[in-house]
Amino acid sequence: MTREIVTTSQAPAPVGPYNQAIAASGKMLFVSGQIAIDPSTNQLAHSGDVVQQTELVMANLAAILQQAGANWHDVVKTGVFLKDMNDFAAMNEVYGKYFNADTAPARACVEVARLPKDVLVEIDCIAVIPHA
Repeated sequence: MTREIVTTSQAPAPVGPYNQAIAASGKMLFVSGQIAIDPSTNQLAHSGDVVQQTELVMANLAAILQQAGANWHDVVKTGVFLKDMNDFAAMNEVYGKYFNADTAPARACVEVARLPKDVLVEIDCIAVIPHA
């Protein structure tokens, strides 16, 4: 199995011992959880607003997918972590803009006690890289 690190300056740099994504065997892409960090400033953005945080998280994920040669249609699984499950509907409305309901990936969504930098939402994903 081959293993390739995928990085882009269009998404936040890792803040610990991990990478933005790993492409395995050239076909599977495992994208680390993204939070609302603005890649141009590397600072947390939109504190207290789950809608704006989710928009930025999805933009960060899209940048990493694109760098690996994938897009939203190639995503097969996502994990959504919310600080407060009461934010589910607002997050889900933003999330739903990126996936067709008929072909949306499998997903898990859980409420957690705390997220990095005390954000409201974190999302990770797994994609199949086309033409790999």
